[in-house]
Amino acid sequence: MFKIAEENNRAIKLQKLLEESSREGISVSKNALLPSIDFSLSASYLGNAWITDRNFSNGITGEMPHFGNNISIEASQILFAGGAIKNSIKNAEVAYQKTQMQKLKCKQDIKFALLREYLQIFHLENQVEIYSKNIIQTQKLVDDILLKAQEGVALKNDITRYELQLQNLQLALTQVKNNLTTAQNRLRILLELPTNTKIKIDKQIINELPILKEENEWLTNAIATSPDIRLAQLQKEESENSLKIVRAQKIPTIVAFAGDKLEGPITIEVPPINKNLNYWYVGVGVKYNIASLYKATREERQASLGRQIANENEKVAMEELEIKINETWTRFNESFSILETHKKSLELANNNYEIVNNRYLNDLALITDMLDASNSKLSAELQMADSKINILMHYFNLCRLSGTL
Repeated sequence: MFKIAEENNRAIKLQKLLEESSREGISVSKNALLPSIDFSLSASYLGNAWITDRNFSNGITGEMPHFGNNISIEASQILFAGGAIKNSIKNAEVAYQKTQMQKLKCKQDIKFALLREYLQIFHLENQVEIYSKNIIQTQKLVDDILLKAQEGVALKNDITRYELQLQNLQLALTQVKNNLTTAQNRLRILLELPTNTKIKIDKQIINELPILKEENEWLTNAIATSPDIRLAQLQKEESENSLKIVRAQKIPTIVAFAGDKLEGPITIEVPPINKNLNYWYVGVGVKYNIASLYKATREERQASLGRQIANENEKVAMEELEIKINETWTRFNESFSILETHKKSLELANNNYEIVNNRYLNDLALITDMLDASNSKLSAELQMADSKINILMHYFNLCRLSGTL
């Protein structure tokens, strides 16, 4: 079932695409480590020059070479940027890890939803079986009462009351079957299976119940593996990197560069020289944004607040996880006690039903006693069937909270 969901579920497919996109983001951020290379090529028509005195008098026209060309190539490499590039790459890697955790969390939630529907189908199939058996038993009692009525030893009121009991059981069975159909449909949709697919439940799943471990063991494991905790930790790491990126704005950037230019004609001479001029250069430059002295301060303050928020968010996630683990483990622990109680209740209900049934058949008990015994037996059977399923539900929920489902 999990394998089918891994292949078909749309939410999981979406998380996989987001993960792939985030992985590409790492490569994009690393491009800042590579040199930049600019190439330009241009051709132009140059008009004649016009030369005048400073007061724009005595103007004369000077002949110019009319074809102009410019070819240039320049490469630059950032040598130092105050850690901005390094921390940007780190943030891209953190973003990728976050999508991995989000995908894991999505898978855990989908698996738990599948298990919830799967065990709900199990629960409803048990109810169908139990109601069907009780309908058969009730029908036999109705037949016995009808025979007694023919012999004149049973009242018509007794027949009516048991027939009403039979009708109620049949109605309950119909409702359970309808619920079973809708549960099957929900699970089919989650698995993206064809419309007419029938999902068969493996009822051997309750034959081997999980072991009850201590709450502290669950909590320790959950803190180490929970996607929610890991996401909070990654958010904290991301805020630290963002703060470093902002602070890097206050640090000069050092760039190495080299280039070559070929241009003509040479227009800086009078008259212009109709030849090409080629020259190359290499150097190191320092760039500093003076405005960062007053602009980056506010950004730094905002980034510092972001870091504080991330720290508090991690603490909140820890507290919420501890509360959820405690609550779920308490219910998990309680479910074993409920199972033992229901075992005893079922045993007592079966014994009571046999005793009352024998007394009723020997005219030593009233029809109301028989109805009460039958209802108690039905209730005990339903509770017994559900108690093991509840143990599994709480166990799987603990696994989901710790990210190990």
